Amino acid sequence: MTDTTASATPDDRPIPGGAFPLGPRPVARIGFGAMQLGELPGRALPSDEEATAVLRRAVELGVDHIDTSHFYGDDTANRRIRTALGSADDIAIATKVGAVRASDPDAPVPLVVAQKPAELRAQVEQNLRTLGRDHLDLVNLRRTDAGHGIIATGDQIVPLDDQLGEMIAMRDEGLIRSIGLSNVDAAQLRQALPAGIGEIQNAYSLVARGDEDLLALALEHGIAWVPFFPLGSAFPNAPKVAEQPAVQRVAAAVGATPAQVGLAWLLAHAPNVLLIPGTGSVDHLEQNVAAGAVELTPEQVAELDAIADGTPA
Repeated sequence: MTDTTASATPDDRPIPGGAFPLGPRPVARIGFGAMQLGELPGRALPSDEEATAVLRRAVELGVDHIDTSHFYGDDTANRRIRTALGSADDIAIATKVGAVRASDPDAPVPLVVAQKPAELRAQVEQNLRTLGRDHLDLVNLRRTDAGHGIIATGDQIVPLDDQLGEMIAMRDEGLIRSIGLSNVDAAQLRQALPAGIGEIQNAYSLVARGDEDLLALALEHGIAWVPFFPLGSAFPNAPKVAEQPAVQRVAAAVGATPAQVGLAWLLAHAPNVLLIPGTGSVDHLEQNVAAGAVELTPEQVAELDAIADGTPA
């Protein structure tokens, strides 16, 4: 089992969950996802002051990897990161391209597909502007072939190789340091491997484990695995990690919350897992980061491994 305790650097800065490379640079395995600083459908958005407090506390706790996007609240999350943290290179910034905000504010889905190479470049440039940076540490190419969210149709069905060509060009120009892929399968990762891939970002959790083959392939090639929906899908009626009886039993036994156990299981499951739980609350942030110190016994891991949603485990 992977050690999920927080280690520290020589200057005593914590490294929550230990470290693993994100592209060319090592980062703490527990990072921060900024979506909730940009939009919270059905809930009140954190204030600017609350967002700044969360981001600065995250850095104090050892978080050095922030995942964001220009379409989180129409640049709101990016601008808040810039205000709170500036442009110092000690924090790795990962973002994603492949969609933009819908022009109609009343559209049922707030995003539209934008997969063409020129559109990908425009999105990278927008992220750079709103974050106030001259480069991005990693940019995920969010494919829209299938799965969660919006699906490409018509001329937005773009060959992966065409997209990778543009991503490689931007990396060669110094705009981005590493290329990631999101919402892909194992065949697409194999196709993209010659381009040099630093991260895979797919939906994955204790209760949604259909991508074990892709996870294994990423681990084989030293590629970071950064799951979204790490505690189960946000969609109605989808399974939630914290609601599983086995998770609740283990949480009670180790003195942690069910959410912390779900995150700790991910860290223990594979050494290339990086987590980016998001929140607009300092208290919740501290709980998420503390998951890196939750130690699970082999018996507890086996009990949790037995949980699945019917997909291969």
